Amino acid sequence: MEQPANDLPFMLDTAQLPRFIAVEGPIGVGKTTLAKRLASSFNYDTLLEQAEDNPFLERFYQDRRAGALPAQLYFLFQRAKQIQEIRQGDMFQQVRVADFLIEKDQLFAQVTLDDEELKLYQMVYQQLTIDVPRPDLVVYLQAPTDVLLERVQRRGIETEKSIEANYLTQLNDAYTQFFYYYDEAPLLIVNATDIDLANSESDYQNLVEYMLGIKSGRHYYNPGPRNADPYSTSSNNPSTHLR
Repeated sequence: MEQPANDLPFMLDTAQLPRFIAVEGPIGVGKTTLAKRLASSFNYDTLLEQAEDNPFLERFYQDRRAGALPAQLYFLFQRAKQIQEIRQGDMFQQVRVADFLIEKDQLFAQVTLDDEELKLYQMVYQQLTIDVPRPDLVVYLQAPTDVLLERVQRRGIETEKSIEANYLTQLNDAYTQFFYYYDEAPLLIVNATDIDLANSESDYQNLVEYMLGIKSGRHYYNPGPRNADPYSTSSNNPSTHLR
């Protein structure tokens, strides 16, 4: 088993940490795992999706056509409530890591809803007052469909057993398009295909070290196969990450 690295606490002590970090990416890419690890390392609060509370989710995965609208509206109201709750606190004193952006709710809606359902969803969305705090850093994790499907199957969540590759491909394409135009906050795009953020201390530490140097703009982290140079010059080429 890999031994924990020793210099991460030093890096955290000497770095100016982003106060609000949002981790995003498609199902199975590892965003909640990374969000929880970052929160533990930084001693931050978490703001996490609560998919297990959505009573419509299993029905959606079994029959996307019939279950999409109630599942999507439930998530919308849930996320709006979570954001409202943190807004009621002192935003200047809060430090946290989230595993979602509220903007991604519409991304999922565009993938899963038909035209009439999407119109209804957008009417509801526009009636909600969602004053979203701007992240200091967004981390977007990417992986190809076959990697996502293998990870989803390996973690063995009952409600996810019927997820199909075609659905994950649609989500991947939607995320790619969304982040191609995203400029609301500093953005780190991470090729998560060959890294194990759950079990590899070196994979995690290398990513955190790179992440802590980001203050503005768009950045690409492409570690490649295990033991490759994580700071290869190919990591500066957007075309290697955006498809």
